[in-house]
Amino acid sequence: MTIKPESTLTCPKCGKQETLTMPTDACQFFHQCSGCKEVLRPSPGDCCVFCSYGDVPCPPIQLAG
Repeated sequence: MTIKPESTLTCPKCGKQETLTMPTDACQFFHQCSGCKEVLRPSPGDCCVFCSYGDVPCPPIQLAG
């Protein structure tokens, strides 16, 4: 399986989109929006900000299939 290394996060507060390279060996729990400076945290039940706000889930979830 090929892992997609990038995901586009969309801030739920201001709508700013940022394409970021995801860590391959861990989940990312926090991200500060470059637009409104809101600190994003995962939604309940999600492991990281990419799973909550990204267009591609994090590598560990991609591998889990």
